[in-house]
Amino acid sequence: MQKFTSPAMGRFDINDIAASLPATATTLLVDRYLTDKPSASTRVFRVYTPTPPHYHVNSDEYLFVLSGRGTFWMQDPESVAEFKPGQLLFFERGTVHALPEILEEPLVFLSIDAPRRDPKDIVFVDPNDGTPESFIQQSPGR
Repeated sequence: MQKFTSPAMGRFDINDIAASLPATATTLLVDRYLTDKPSASTRVFRVYTPTPPHYHVNSDEYLFVLSGRGTFWMQDPESVAEFKPGQLLFFERGTVHALPEILEEPLVFLSIDAPRRDPKDIVFVDPNDGTPESFIQQSPGR
C-alpha cells in the first residue's frame, strides 16, 4: 500500500508494487515511479525482453535486483556477468549497458536515478534497436 503523509515524504510497499506490474508488455519494460523530483527519481520496473546496448545522457542509475536473474554488462560486453536478487548494479550517465539474457522471471528492479531520468532519456547504440517509446511504458498508479 502506498500512502503519502505530505509531498515531501512517502511509504511504499515495494513487493506489492512489483506484483502489480503486468505479466506481459509490448515494450521492453514497464515502470512505476515512486518519487519524481528533479534531483532524483525512484522507480520499480519489470523487464520483459533482453535489453540491447544503450545509455542515458542525463542520469546515473542504481539498479537493485528485487527478483529474477539475468546477465548484464556495463561499458564493455566483455564485462558481462550474472546478477541475482539482492545485488546492486551502478553506472554513471553515458555508460553503455545491456541486459543480454533473462534467466529467471519475473525480472524486477528498484531503480534510483540521479538526477531524475526522463523516460525519453535513452540512446540506443544501434538506432534500429528501438526508440524511447518502444523501450518503456508507464504503469498506472503513479
